[in-house]
Amino acid sequence: MTSVTPPARPRIVIIGCGFGGLEAARALRSAPVDVTVVDRTNHHLFQPLLYQVATAGLSAPAIAAPIRHLFRRQANATVLLGEVVRIDVQARAVHLKDGLALPYDHLIVAAGAAHSYFGNDQWAPYAPGLKTLDDAFDIRGRILLAFEAAEKEPEPQRRADWLTFVVIGGGPTGVEMAGTLAEIARHTLPGEFRNIDPATARVILLEGSDRVMQSMPPTLSQRAQEQLEKLGVDVRVNARVTAIDEDGLTVQKPAAGLPPGETRAADSYRIRSKCIIWGAGVAASPLGRQLAESTGATVDRAGRVVVEPDLSLASQPEISVIGDLAAAKSHTPGQEPLPVPGVSPAAKQMGRAAAANILRRIAGQETAAFRYRDYGNLATIGRNSAVVDLASPLGPVRFSGYFAWLFWLFAHVFFLIGFRNRVVVLMDWAWAYWTFARQARVVTGLASTPVQAGASASEVAAAEAAHKGPAA
Repeated sequence: MTSVTPPARPRIVIIGCGFGGLEAARALRSAPVDVTVVDRTNHHLFQPLLYQVATAGLSAPAIAAPIRHLFRRQANATVLLGEVVRIDVQARAVHLKDGLALPYDHLIVAAGAAHSYFGNDQWAPYAPGLKTLDDAFDIRGRILLAFEAAEKEPEPQRRADWLTFVVIGGGPTGVEMAGTLAEIARHTLPGEFRNIDPATARVILLEGSDRVMQSMPPTLSQRAQEQLEKLGVDVRVNARVTAIDEDGLTVQKPAAGLPPGETRAADSYRIRSKCIIWGAGVAASPLGRQLAESTGATVDRAGRVVVEPDLSLASQPEISVIGDLAAAKSHTPGQEPLPVPGVSPAAKQMGRAAAANILRRIAGQETAAFRYRDYGNLATIGRNSAVVDLASPLGPVRFSGYFAWLFWLFAHVFFLIGFRNRVVVLMDWAWAYWTFARQARVVTGLASTPVQAGASASEVAAAEAAHKGPAA
């Protein structure tokens, strides 16, 4: 009797388990394929609420979920913890940092994005960005320890430096961060210090263009700025940062009536600050450029890979690129293709579309062009303040204020991963709303963080490097 070897199931490797990678893997759960999900962390992160962890409003487990737990019931999915260092397109294999090689028949690259300092990477130690939980813990420590350093500082000018917080970038992250910082200073911390009044802290938001929230209509941008200023945030537009160091930053455009502590040069002025947060730009994962070199694909200025209408690569149709790593366009019949924004709903839709096209290829069918459905944009400013811009069949629906804040709140709770996380976030927000308290104000690693003793940022960076040891 002759035995028949069953045909091998198609092997699909997904790099990254952000919004796009997670949706792609879930879309393949019932397909006769073997899925391998690779991520360099062990958790899926709900990034829209990451600033809440950075400002001590939520604990990390409230917005993160173990990847293995998410796929525990998906029998065709294998989860691996590892960092991808190379994609061998000729051998069709993904190489990990630990030496493991993963063969694939189809590949989905959803490696995401990192901070972009526009060629000034030397600014990173003084102005951390916010992309990961490690970033959130770092920023939380810098914020809380700045108040601690001010409490111990006898010299008025240095105390003012510690109590000056600067957020660079007027997009959703910068706006939400600046508004929350103002709330912490004016509502959460007063009464807890004896030598300083936290309510006197200055929060400055710098935006290089002519308005904050560029993704919003001008009317909502103006409303967002007004709500920020009502919270006490000093909003400065057309303010381009030209230098950042351990004592502050230099801004290109002069400002009239500079407050004490700021000095003006011929075409710039300087802000003295010991706590600067970067939210001005992002760049695609370096994996994008490596992939482009291997396949002949092109990348844009941000390092995103230019993809075909079906999200694949022209020379390697078995490879799809999605999420923040893809320079994709939305293809609506009868209309000009439009760039897809780098937001989580777009990443989710690309993940589902890429998975569907892979199944079409396996079945010998023609793939479909990606069409992005824009459901709108929203951002919270602070307590009882938000701006909402929704798309509807009857036209855009735009509103701001208290009802926009409620809409933002319930929308974010709805899209959180897991019932437990939804309950925990709702309870934490309800408690914070009625008491102004922030229960996640825990900072670790104080022995290796000389900022508590009033050290400069360069001393902090040196101490952190010594504490972490040599890079792997």
